[in-house]
Amino acid sequence: MRHRQLMELIEQNPFVTDRELTRELKVSIQTVRLDRMELGIPELRERMKQMAEHSHDQVRSLPLNEVMGEIVDLQLDKSGISIFEIRDEHVFSRTHIARGHYVFGQANSLAVAVINDEIALTASSDIRFLRSVHLGEKCIAKAYVRDMAGQKGKAKVEVFTYVGEEMVFQGNFLIYRSTGEENSEGGMQHEDRH
Repeated sequence: MRHRQLMELIEQNPFVTDRELTRELKVSIQTVRLDRMELGIPELRERMKQMAEHSHDQVRSLPLNEVMGEIVDLQLDKSGISIFEIRDEHVFSRTHIARGHYVFGQANSLAVAVINDEIALTASSDIRFLRSVHLGEKCIAKAYVRDMAGQKGKAKVEVFTYVGEEMVFQGNFLIYRSTGEENSEGGMQHEDRH
């Protein structure tokens, strides 16, 4: 019974930590680890690494070292997932609350990375911070390309960031892309600059 619950929880959320599983299953962390080992389920880091290796597409719009967080799944012009762990350097020293630009940066860089183009830049964003993120929490951002046909050279990308099951950030991004645009020395030319 417990093994089936453990497998279901990990299938529902492959990014769930052992500590979160202990709370959900109401057992000790040692029990969770032993059950995982018996079932042949790797620890979170290994599951993340396996997902990253099976990610189908490669980021084109920016170098991987410029993406905030680790991209674990990417389907260009469709969707992407990244994970960003909040560490000491990302928080205010007194409160241990993450600085907002790190949470935004993860979402923004994923919105750009999901675009299948050599040049993709954020034109605008409409964002909402839904709750504070704290030291040690893992932010899982999920990006979805919602519309590319509307305006020439632009794509709408929606990003949701979660800690566990709780949404902590939501953003709607309008991304300029160079596809179909003429490049000039001054950058991209756009018929519609308003």
